[in-house]
Amino acid sequence: MKIGAVVIGRNESTRLERSLPALIGQVAQVIYVDSGSTDGSVAMAQGLGVRVVELDMQQPFTAARARNAGVEALDPGIALVQFLDGDCILQDGWVAVAEAHLNEHPEVAVVCGRRREERPQASIYNSLIDREWDTPVGESRACGGDALMRLDALRAVGGYRADMIAGEEPELCQRLRRAGWQIWRLDAEMTSHDAQMARFGQWWRRSLRAGHAFAEGAALHGSGPDRHWVAETRRALLWGALLPAMILLLALLMPWAALVLALLYPMQLLRLMRRGGGLWGFFTLLGKFPEALGVLKYYMRRDGRIIEYR
Repeated sequence: MKIGAVVIGRNESTRLERSLPALIGQVAQVIYVDSGSTDGSVAMAQGLGVRVVELDMQQPFTAARARNAGVEALDPGIALVQFLDGDCILQDGWVAVAEAHLNEHPEVAVVCGRRREERPQASIYNSLIDREWDTPVGESRACGGDALMRLDALRAVGGYRADMIAGEEPELCQRLRRAGWQIWRLDAEMTSHDAQMARFGQWWRRSLRAGHAFAEGAALHGSGPDRHWVAETRRALLWGALLPAMILLLALLMPWAALVLALLYPMQLLRLMRRGGGLWGFFTLLGKFPEALGVLKYYMRRDGRIIEYR
């Protein structure tokens, strides 16, 4: 089957210099969708002979909208599309492995593989992201931003939901699975990722973005059979908003009760540390605060503006 690639980016020129050349020769066509870059990304991509689609930034920008625009620009005859974020590099051999799986399993619409953080040792935030990428292989509920998909399946469900500012891939996979398709994660190297996350503020914004995605995903598909992101939304609100509010209120009325309630946090931290280690446990619990803010942001504002962490 003929394979195309859609790469999305915004001010990623230094990483695109590695990402785009790695694709050329592995797929029949490469489309780069740019979202208002000011760093020369467009000229650099064009210099490589890559077709560039520049989004109209008068309309709200989302990664989902960018991916849909890339799909529309693919040549006729393309049957499979490899989606890629501009800060990722496709690994040699991945396309052949993924295509073979789709050929052997006509019920599968999406395949993804191992995404690795390039420099997990560079910061604690990079190491946490690298661990986040390490998910179980086999049939999955969702994929991430990097995946190989059947174009006919993608188009049959209407593509990505263009107005989602985060969590668009799991939302798409919900619709694909309800249409009878499967999503698989393979035990094969797919991409390397360059987070460049060195500051606490970046991690906080990324966690806030995750909370927003939880809330929006639950609002769209929470009533379905697998209760999409309902539990994640509730956990964020419980640990990041409801309990702190109750503790503050009780501190004014019954200080001893506030202290007892506050002890739930060290107990939860110990539970998480036993399950995944000290660093992971600490940031998992701490992350509930920005996640809760992201949930509240979704319900209170719904302004459609992207949440960036770089």
